[in-house]
Amino acid sequence: MSPDVDLTVPKPGRHALRDRLLALDSRLFEFAAERNWPYAERVLPRLSRSANHGVLWFATAAAIAAGSTPRGRRAAARGLASLSLASLTINTLGKRSVRRPRPVLDPVPLVRQLKRQPITTSFPSGHAASAAAFATGVALESPAWGLVVAPIAWSVALSRVYTGVHFPSDVLAGAALGTGAAFAVRGMVPTRDRLIPPARPRTDVPALPDGAGLVVVANKGARTADRVHALLDALPRAEVVECEPDYIGAELNKAAARARVLGVCGGDGTVNAAAEVALRHGLPLAVLPGGTLNHFAHDLGVEDERDLIRAVRRGEAVRVDVGRFTCDGQHGLFLNTCSLGVYPELVRKRDRFSPRIGAWPAGVLAT
Repeated sequence: MSPDVDLTVPKPGRHALRDRLLALDSRLFEFAAERNWPYAERVLPRLSRSANHGVLWFATAAAIAAGSTPRGRRAAARGLASLSLASLTINTLGKRSVRRPRPVLDPVPLVRQLKRQPITTSFPSGHAASAAAFATGVALESPAWGLVVAPIAWSVALSRVYTGVHFPSDVLAGAALGTGAAFAVRGMVPTRDRLIPPARPRTDVPALPDGAGLVVVANKGARTADRVHALLDALPRAEVVECEPDYIGAELNKAAARARVLGVCGGDGTVNAAAEVALRHGLPLAVLPGGTLNHFAHDLGVEDERDLIRAVRRGEAVRVDVGRFTCDGQHGLFLNTCSLGVYPELVRKRDRFSPRIGAWPAGVLAT
């Protein structure tokens, strides 16, 4: 009888699968390097360099925040917060966990290669993570801005393979991590559409599909011109009266006499004046924010003309409380805040300087 013999047969396992994936990754890299990409030689290397240290995204965030809408400013802030979390994760965990060397540049044409090659490990791509994090963060807060930023982010991620500094899997992993970072930020700080609005009783108001019966008084002293013109484009039969701040009260009373819905475009002070007139005439009040802070309008969820247009067309409205006060024998009302002491003094000083240096610098100076 022959002795027993143990026969060991190798089975494909995790290492074999990993090797196949790495081989596929290398072939994809070489395939991309061999392709002729029209017009990319002038654009992608420069775009890749501009994203170093997040410079491109900080500039983009500044451009978005420079707009007049709070949604845009929130989108810029959320994009930068997402980018910061993604970069922190990449630099503390990602690069140190998988010490993958950079691709060999031999297949990449010299004209595509970056003048200064990165010295960190290859996996995952920090540029792709930052691009995906910023674009996703912006899109979660403002889908419109997200559509603008997404092609730029995609091009930055693509440029990392095009210039030969990353394998395709590095870019995909980085993009996935960046997207996850944006959703993690939303988990910590919910976007406005995920916040539960304050409970307010709904009420019936006339629906004005084309704006007929809506008379809007706009304060020229506020940022109203662009918004009221956009309002008229969507509600062509609405009437808009633009006037100087000193004539707001008189124009509101005239408008109330012929309106089914009284509209106002201006800051919180202008809205307060309109609320008093609307109460006296028993009219619904349509508020279009046009001032510096617009606390009341934003608390209602009305951030721009699109929100108001939708509400007017559908006849959507809520009831809100109105507060009354008496000061030195004079009576007034307020909708969302009533301030005493230092803050009114600050506002008076701010208003004194704002015509010359702008509202925000004047607020800092007044403080």
